[in-house]
Amino acid sequence: MAFKIIASQCTQCGACEYECPSDAITFKGEKYVVDPKKCTECRGEFDTQQCASVCPVPKTCVPA
Repeated sequence: MAFKIIASQCTQCGACEYECPSDAITFKGEKYVVDPKKCTECRGEFDTQQCASVCPVPKTCVPA
């Protein structure tokens, strides 16, 4: 499974893009998106998902 970003809640701060260890988050059009083929949910690298831990808006980076 991968994570997704709830576009309507996203402030477009970009914190998640820079913290993603698998380089799965990019800015496309007018929103940030997670590439499900690249997203590893930070398994094996961190105890928590980095996108969700740095996001200033709770429950914006969530499991898809």
